[in-house]
Amino acid sequence: MLTVIEDLLSKKEVTQFTQALDKGQWLDGKHTAGSQASKVKYNQQLDDGSALAIELRNTVIRKLSGNALFMSSALPNKIYPPKFNRYQGGEHYGLHVDASVMPIPNSHQMLRTDLSATLFLSEPKTYDGGELSIETQFGLQQIKLNAGSVILYPANSLHQVNPVTKGHRTASFFWIESLVRSNDQRSMLFDLDQSIQALTVELGNNDAEVKRLTGVYHNLMRSWASC
Repeated sequence: MLTVIEDLLSKKEVTQFTQALDKGQWLDGKHTAGSQASKVKYNQQLDDGSALAIELRNTVIRKLSGNALFMSSALPNKIYPPKFNRYQGGEHYGLHVDASVMPIPNSHQMLRTDLSATLFLSEPKTYDGGELSIETQFGLQQIKLNAGSVILYPANSLHQVNPVTKGHRTASFFWIESLVRSNDQRSMLFDLDQSIQALTVELGNNDAEVKRLTGVYHNLMRSWASC
């Protein structure tokens, strides 16, 4: 399941992010790649230890935590601290699959990467190329969203960032360990939750069928969640 979350950041917030990132300390992205990924990774990353990176990633996490669509679709248990990258001058990230398990920085915890996420911070018209290409069961999906919007997709997907041939593409990226490990189960829960929300608006939360469906949702969560 691919989920687009539009306008996680407002236009004003995007401008604040990009102005700050323009002054950030950027490093060769290969320094943070694994042995396989380093062979196909050509980009720049913001220094994760910088005060700027800490401030911006805390803002992203706060916005995610308050976004109903994100909470419904991801069912997050843990969120990897968001990172920031930039592509320009033909830079790209070749075809790869993200690591299955990652250590969470500055902790003794590990995170299973159920979902990958990209928060676009550059408007599509300001750069050429740079699409996030994801191989799905329905074919290749080319993703290039408005600044401030997020794409969530299964972390076991083969994907790549196409070369940026003009301008620059800045984004934040991170991973989520979900309470529900299975993509199929998570997708069914999302559809059920969206239907419950729509019926609640139409019929009210005291409607007997709304209550019944809400019970089904929570019983499925009880059966499928790992926490």
